[in-house]
Amino acid sequence: MADLNGKRVAFLATDMVEQVELTKPWDAVEQAGGSPELISLEEGEIQAFDHYDKADTFQVDRTVSEASVDDYDALVIPGGVGNPDTMRGDEDAVRFVREFMESGKPTAAICHAPWMLVEADAVRGRRLTSFWSIKTDVINAGGNWVDEEVVVDGNLVTSRYPDDIPKFNEQMLELFERAPVGAGRRA
Repeated sequence: MADLNGKRVAFLATDMVEQVELTKPWDAVEQAGGSPELISLEEGEIQAFDHYDKADTFQVDRTVSEASVDDYDALVIPGGVGNPDTMRGDEDAVRFVREFMESGKPTAAICHAPWMLVEADAVRGRRLTSFWSIKTDVINAGGNWVDEEVVVDGNLVTSRYPDDIPKFNEQMLELFERAPVGAGRRA
């Protein structure tokens, strides 16, 4: 099993996040010894969904406007249609993702979450997957879209949908474990 040894992992999500794509990777990070934090557009709680049905709410730890890439060792962007669609319209969220990708720190995105990577201009020349309905967006942004359970390309791991979560989590943890502990650790 992976050992994240206290690495700080940002989970970037807002209302309409697909609950299982938030909770299963979150639990995997915690079980591997990492410290996940929920970063969102506003303070308070976000409303998760189970496809089109409301599910649980989750407390936000920090707003994306307050968050710095330097505070984290890795990033997870869960899917759900409304989650990344809303976030890609927020300049702070797009900046955060862009800076994370430019930093070389590991990033994991599942389902519709690669929309955030597209908006951050971070897929050009990369091999990745996503939910099939955003395939054209990924290709038009210069990405090499493939229909595979999980794809690792350098510091990026992507998957298609909830059924892929076990393999996604496995590859995500391996990627996060290999990454050096950066400034994401508070002194």
